[in-house]
Amino acid sequence: MTGQAVVIAVVQLALLIFVAPLLIGVIRQVRARLEGRVGPGVWQPWRDLRKLLGKNPVHAEGSSWILTVGPLALVLSSLLLCVLLPLVGALNAPMIPSDLFVIVSVMLLGVVALALVGLDAGTAFGGMGSSRHMTVAALVEPTVLLAIYALSIPAGTSTLSVIVGARLRDPAIIISPVSVLAMVALAIAIMAETGRLPVDNPSTHLELTMMHEAMVLEASGRDLAWLEVGSWLKLAALLGLLGNLVAPWGIVTDMTLWSVLLGIVAVTAKILLLGVMLSVGEVFLAKVRLFRVPELLAGSFTLALLAVTASYLVA
Repeated sequence: MTGQAVVIAVVQLALLIFVAPLLIGVIRQVRARLEGRVGPGVWQPWRDLRKLLGKNPVHAEGSSWILTVGPLALVLSSLLLCVLLPLVGALNAPMIPSDLFVIVSVMLLGVVALALVGLDAGTAFGGMGSSRHMTVAALVEPTVLLAIYALSIPAGTSTLSVIVGARLRDPAIIISPVSVLAMVALAIAIMAETGRLPVDNPSTHLELTMMHEAMVLEASGRDLAWLEVGSWLKLAALLGLLGNLVAPWGIVTDMTLWSVLLGIVAVTAKILLLGVMLSVGEVFLAKVRLFRVPELLAGSFTLALLAVTASYLVA
């Protein structure tokens, strides 16, 4: 089982490295079409990465080694998420822990690394973006914990691979009120964690509203490429997790060549489909005002808390 889990982890890592830029290209292209524009094409993120990786970064005077190490730490945390989450397969192994608390801890590493990058140069915009970023993170992480904890109660464990396997064996759990409440809360938390509308607008640099873009203003060249890749990988991995929790069909439980191929196709389709739904929703959504963001995230936390409470009442 351990060897099979390692193979699945390597497959997931290779797949997400390819799918993440494609996902961003699809999101941008769908938004462009819905807004009446031609769009740059779904492969434009790959071309952007190739251009950025070929340029040396320029650091502001007074910046430290954090501006170099921070982007790499974000990429490494995102790659760890791609390995640990049950995306292509739900095979459990001790050396690849997919426990809920391990996953949230890995996510926090990337959150802190990105905030430090924004603070390092000492600019007003970077500090503002990092402050907002950590405020959102303080509200999002408890929601993620509670939402998945509500799903873990029927499975009797906080290991995500076991939770997905339990939902695959008993599809009635998926349409239960507990599951619906937890999925809505988790979807809102994922949009906030990855800086998407209505919490943040990734396509603007307006200083009054931006969070993610404010933290990466001082990054350039390869540093900016790593920051972009880390953010894209996190978005793709979390959308894949959400897709497998909502529709676990196609995930690998028995290690055969055809099941692995089916798992690759299934998780890719789920990620891209959720990306299309996300881009369509962003066209019709306005960004929430900053002082309303805590209210939105508090609402998602309440839904997750209701899911946990209902799961015990139903049990």
